[in-house]
Amino acid sequence: MGSVNYRTLAEDILQEVGGEQNVTSATHCATRLRLKLRDESKADKAAIEKLPGVITVMQAGGQYQVVIGNNVPTVYAELGKISKLTDDRLAGADAPAGGNIFNRFIDLISSIFQPVLWPLAGAGLLKAFLSMATQFGWLAAESQTYVILAAAADALFYFLPMFLAITAAKRFRTNQFTSMAIAGALVYPSIIALAATGEPVAFAGLPVVLMNYTSSVIPIIVAVWLQSHLERFLAKVLPDAIRNFSVPLLTILVMVPLVLMTVGPVTTYAAQGISSGVNAIFGIAPWLAGAILGGFWQVFVLFGLHWGLVPVMVNDLTTQGYSLLTGPLLAAVLSQAAAALAVAIRSHSDARREVAATGSLSGFLAGITEPVIYGVNLPLKKPFYFGIAGGVVGGAIAAAGGSAANAFVFPSLLALPAYTAVGNFTLQLIGTAVAVAIAFTLTFFFGPRESADAVSPAATTGGAPVPAVPGATSGAAQASTATLTGVVDVLSPVAGRAVPLADVQDKVFSSGAMGQGVGIVPSDGRIYSPITGTVQVAMKTGHAYGIKSAEGVEALVHIGIDTVKLGGRGFTAEVTRGQQVRAGDLIAVVDPDVVAEAGYDLTTVLVVTNTKELTAVVPVASGTVAHGDPALTVQV
Repeated sequence: MGSVNYRTLAEDILQEVGGEQNVTSATHCATRLRLKLRDESKADKAAIEKLPGVITVMQAGGQYQVVIGNNVPTVYAELGKISKLTDDRLAGADAPAGGNIFNRFIDLISSIFQPVLWPLAGAGLLKAFLSMATQFGWLAAESQTYVILAAAADALFYFLPMFLAITAAKRFRTNQFTSMAIAGALVYPSIIALAATGEPVAFAGLPVVLMNYTSSVIPIIVAVWLQSHLERFLAKVLPDAIRNFSVPLLTILVMVPLVLMTVGPVTTYAAQGISSGVNAIFGIAPWLAGAILGGFWQVFVLFGLHWGLVPVMVNDLTTQGYSLLTGPLLAAVLSQAAAALAVAIRSHSDARREVAATGSLSGFLAGITEPVIYGVNLPLKKPFYFGIAGGVVGGAIAAAGGSAANAFVFPSLLALPAYTAVGNFTLQLIGTAVAVAIAFTLTFFFGPRESADAVSPAATTGGAPVPAVPGATSGAAQASTATLTGVVDVLSPVAGRAVPLADVQDKVFSSGAMGQGVGIVPSDGRIYSPITGTVQVAMKTGHAYGIKSAEGVEALVHIGIDTVKLGGRGFTAEVTRGQQVRAGDLIAVVDPDVVAEAGYDLTTVLVVTNTKELTAVVPVASGTVAHGDPALTVQV
């Protein structure tokens, strides 16, 4: 199917189902283009089934299902380019969706930050080098050279909302230039100046509580999400003759004041509440306030809540020459950098290692943690949690000793001299070291161990590389999915009871249209990779995964029958598209109770979707199986 022209296929399918006007909605799962038609009699099933790239057509559950196989995301993407039927752009079909709101939130933030990670890492390193240059007297902070280089290093961070406006607009499928206009208004110099005065501000007689939106993250993401809904509404109700200019006009006119009057007050009042609470706790139990700041400073930064603490710090520095609020921040920042450093050492993923290594360096030297927070720790979750744990303990120790900075500096190793004059500097060093040790150790030993991006050069078959050999993950797990005889063992992805593919209650699978395979009725909810290879399909609903091995075997793991309708509820993806996995690596977790309560069959289907291109695919699993037991034998 590699020779199929997917743009042509999408056009032909749309034409044969009666045109765009006959389609009310279009979605897709791991293998099928799912269309809801106004009039199914207008669709020519026979003609569609003859199209190159189409396996078969099914009509079930009120949907017209065109079975395409692993390349359905490509067809769906092409359909979106020629129609208004699809509703996702920025890899939405392949982004993993967790089983809860927090996981979805992390996935959203990570996907929006992904395109700007490397510029963030580069700018962060430049800031680190500039900080070193001024600390060691190589460059005067008052020099024009420094001013120019500082602008180059700071611009991305200062105008971060504008960069995120572009990626968020792609994620939410809205006009990116309108999004940039909204973001530009938030960081416009006169708006920043109004926020800095602290004086009452009004818009059309309504009070506006302003905050500093520079370097902020959540406000612009929320704004673009709202913009996407407003734009779609306006596009529907406005006449064609004025739509092109009136949609952006009205969107900007509504969104800028709306964001300023809603996000600003909510964030400001929340920040002020946190600031007052932390200050009060400092007067009663400094160690507890230090634990709160040390643990949650990065969380406050994520939501822009740190701006409520910054003015207090500046005021303290101005009036008394130091601020106790700054003491725990070294532990907060460096613990996240330490967690990322552990990922850089521990991960087998070259791409992740590179981001983690450069990002941790800028974190340690300059206190710039955006690259590691959004590119490493937050997406992997556990390193972020371990960084918080280190910050809690280290921040408590530093605050217990009354440590404080006597200058407004970014918490980093190069900023340590600012902490020597106030409080117990020894406890500051101990607290920081403990925070770093906790975050690094926990991440190194208990953090996620990602798979390699490339095959091992040591093992070869006739000169061709063979995937690295994974460790056994169950008593029956195999050491490798490949042998030297051209035979590949495809392993059971889940423990349970094997059933013939013909007995699976889904005609597309049971008919063999998707390829030969086996069904497994799971005994638990942990799903593992059946082969070593690259994840080519990772559905955002978390219910299906396509993996291709170095030998060319394409295995599809489909968790449950029609579970795509759960929309991700009960499923947690552990891998993403493009990730390298080994046979036996955990790829997903499903809650069987959620699936059962919704009335769906949890039978997990394992098929080799390119069966026709291989010499033989023979099911070998029967009866009770453990995950890692041979399920299929493939002759390549």
